Amino acid sequence: MSDFLLELRCEEIPARMQAGARAELQKLFAREMDAAGVSVGEVQVFSTPRRLALIAKGLPQATEAVREEAKGPPVGAPDAAVDGFCNKNGVTRDQLEERDVKGRATWFAVIEKPGRATSEVLAAAIPAIIRDFSWPKSMRWGAASLSTESLRWVRPLSGIVALLGDELVACEVGGIASGHVTRGHRFHASGDIAIANAGDYAAKLRAAHVIVDHEERQDIIREGAAKAAAEAGLTLVADEGLVVENAGLTEWPVPLLGRFDEAFLDVPPEVIQLTARVNQKYFVCEDAGGKLANAFVCTANIVASDGGAAIVDGNRKVLAARLSDARFFWELDQKTKLREQAKKLERITFHEKLGTVADKVDRVAKLAAWLVSDARAPNGDHNLARQAAELCKSDLVTEMVGEFPELQGLMGGYYAEKEGLPQEVAEAIRDHYKPVGQDDEVPTAPLTVAVSLADKLDNLFSFFNIDIVPTGSKDPFALRRAALGYLRLVQANGLELSLEQAAQAWGGLGRAKLGTRVSEFLSDRLAVQLRDEGVRHDYISASREWKGQPDSRTDRIEARARALTSFLETEDGTNLLAGYKRAANILKKEDWDATAPQATGDEDPLENVDDPQMREIYAEQAKATLAYEPEPAEAALIAALAEAEPRAAMAVANEDFAVAMAALASLRAPIDAFFDNVTVNDPDQDKRKARLDLLAQFRVAVHKVADFSKIEG
Repeated sequence: MSDFLLELRCEEIPARMQAGARAELQKLFAREMDAAGVSVGEVQVFSTPRRLALIAKGLPQATEAVREEAKGPPVGAPDAAVDGFCNKNGVTRDQLEERDVKGRATWFAVIEKPGRATSEVLAAAIPAIIRDFSWPKSMRWGAASLSTESLRWVRPLSGIVALLGDELVACEVGGIASGHVTRGHRFHASGDIAIANAGDYAAKLRAAHVIVDHEERQDIIREGAAKAAAEAGLTLVADEGLVVENAGLTEWPVPLLGRFDEAFLDVPPEVIQLTARVNQKYFVCEDAGGKLANAFVCTANIVASDGGAAIVDGNRKVLAARLSDARFFWELDQKTKLREQAKKLERITFHEKLGTVADKVDRVAKLAAWLVSDARAPNGDHNLARQAAELCKSDLVTEMVGEFPELQGLMGGYYAEKEGLPQEVAEAIRDHYKPVGQDDEVPTAPLTVAVSLADKLDNLFSFFNIDIVPTGSKDPFALRRAALGYLRLVQANGLELSLEQAAQAWGGLGRAKLGTRVSEFLSDRLAVQLRDEGVRHDYISASREWKGQPDSRTDRIEARARALTSFLETEDGTNLLAGYKRAANILKKEDWDATAPQATGDEDPLENVDDPQMREIYAEQAKATLAYEPEPAEAALIAALAEAEPRAAMAVANEDFAVAMAALASLRAPIDAFFDNVTVNDPDQDKRKARLDLLAQFRVAVHKVADFSKIEG
């Protein structure tokens, strides 16, 4: 067994491509080894800005010999068929074997493939890996680049190290021959470095100021940056993405702390952090009070003789220039009121079929005012809600958001505060995009909730109205994200909002069907969201109707599905479901439609639901309609239905689904006893009809709580 080392050295690989490159190298290596029948032990893949490296442990010296058999045409087949079979398998006619297959003579080809030296397999695999390598962007270079068939790589490939044990794996790709030699750090090491085998690769490069393991470099940056901040009495603002990016930019990372002018702290902290992060790849720090400090941590790629003072000073000057631009934008934007900025939205197209962003703002403002006034979802001041909605997109035309689109909403909130607008209006503008994802904070301030809901509902109503809906993996207008945001807002704030009513408030009377379409889409997304919480999709399906129509309130669908989940986890629930399915199957087989129930004469059928005497009267009335004396189990089910059905109906009307499920639970024992002791398809047609009607009544009672026919299993 031997270890294999492959290093592909080139000019600087962009940090953002390195993780994908490591995965691609491992995938292609596995493909080649599997195809050659080479068993591989542990595989490690590393990257630095100037190299990709792979170490595969425990490779055999040679592949095993393989004997393959291929079934061919029958003996006596046309010569063309036999010759084609021979050519396909690389054998001659005299090498074919005749065998009996189910009484028929058939030709077989036996191909003996001798084992190959692993070094030979690798020598063929390396060029294939390099030529098949997929980069997000690649280039050709040199004189050979005139041909489209020339080698492509992310940056010009300059060297290949390929060693199996201590032996060189000789190969050549694009005029670059493999060898034992690599290069160290661009500044700290000069000359070639001879690698003996995979075992000394990392150590020899470390001696040349190259840390091959990207995860080790990440640890150095993460710990070194935190230490540098702590030594200055500060706390590093954690940023794992920045850790990974800096590790991809350096081969010998050295975190250094610097300071910038305190005057820049007048700019919003998010702007400073984004400027430092996006433009310069710097970390920022906070003081003991949790406020942004005038400090940054950069990551050098060298060990400076002056301790890094010159490097820090140079980076400070570059950051100062960037922050000066940010401060200029900050001050310039404040010279124009948000109301004036909003007028510029008329020049920005939201969608060719939906008008401008200004048109969208009008729709959002109208809907936000309706939400806090008429719908009271949530309750609030409709004038402030309209004001916040009318200004929520104004920062899209500011200089700051033009430079940093990630700050939209946030900058609007800051500008609103500077104008002296009410605090709740500023907060609504700032947070109206939230929640953006599954882990994002969910607003709870009434005004913010109203504007956020209105913004997301406008997106949903608008695009569904012009029949642009997500399909498969395509969702160009992020409607699934808007749906998730809507659901999380409703859940976190306990809102009861009819989407049919919301659609009519958005687009006028006659838009109820639009609300139904959107509610069905939201119910699908709700099923996806709740799946991880143990709420099955079919429980959502069983809860999607209300009074015979699609339920347009997602909160009610969720509450019913959760109650159903809890109920069906109990023994009563499991057995009742089994009894329901048995009853439903009988009714389906008999193609049975129950006769219409007789009116009781009560003005309100639920009026006497809690009166024990009336429940007995209802049960006696049900038995009185029978032309025969019911059997004890049959009478018990009649009585149980007379008691449970109105109780469940009242609980559902009150949206107390736990109580409704408890009412259904009382039917479990009577329905089990009925099936155990009563013959449904009795020869007596009166009995058969009455018992089928009773099962139909049982099915109706269950359906009033949830549509059990949608439940799988």
